[in-house]
Amino acid sequence: MLHFIANGLVVVGIILQFLALRPVRRLITLLPPGRPRFSWYVLTSLIFIFIVGYGAYIPAFWGSHEQLADLVVPAVFFLGACFVLVVNYLSLQTARDVRYMAVLERENITDPVLGIYNRRYLERRLATEVARASRYGMTLSVLLIDIDHFKRINDTYGHPVGDVVLRGLAQLIVNTVRTTDIVARYGGEEIMVITPSTPVKTAAQLAERLRKAVEEAPLAIPADLHRDLDKMRITVSIGVACFGRQAVDMQELIQNADKAMYQAKREGRNRVVVGCAPDA
Repeated sequence: MLHFIANGLVVVGIILQFLALRPVRRLITLLPPGRPRFSWYVLTSLIFIFIVGYGAYIPAFWGSHEQLADLVVPAVFFLGACFVLVVNYLSLQTARDVRYMAVLERENITDPVLGIYNRRYLERRLATEVARASRYGMTLSVLLIDIDHFKRINDTYGHPVGDVVLRGLAQLIVNTVRTTDIVARYGGEEIMVITPSTPVKTAAQLAERLRKAVEEAPLAIPADLHRDLDKMRITVSIGVACFGRQAVDMQELIQNADKAMYQAKREGRNRVVVGCAPDA
């Protein structure tokens, strides 16, 4: 009788080990290539080694279980298999929860139309950068970008085309600025770029490069939105402001960028206006 119980515990342990491979396979598909995924491949290999060891135990100790003490090893095998199965399923559930929370967090800070950061994240991040610049005496500049005659685009071609133009511009900005810069929707068709540790002269050069890139790169318009329009050329007006003597807090920084942008509009559009002195 003890012999059958011992072998039964080991056989069930083997089955549980095979079942433990299912969450591991699913977990591997959720992980990006690299070290994390490699670690779970190693764990998969260990599970197969355990399965082989469990299987070798049965013929090696066949008929040798005569006392209750002889059930200790099969019981440990069984409990070990249960532990591996539970840990693997918990790991899979944790990975799913983390991924879900990451998606929610990204949706919470991303503008649904433009695909860049939203106003909520912009204000939070700008406040952080202003505090850092103030505390450590670092440079900080911002660019406020507005599409010229955007209302005319909406009135002529419709808001769906306007949304495509906004998304195209946002992507062009992201591709043009540096990876350290933060691109976010400020409001309406206005997009702000935060340039940490950047003096105003460098920010102005970045703004000019961006203005030129927008002017020279027509945006593609899907055929299902407008059959007579496949591309559209736009221009932008950009206001540049810097944190320092002329802007001592976040609100002043935004106001100066806004004033500079509207000055660019008044002076003829499709241009960059710097709202603070070059040596600020």
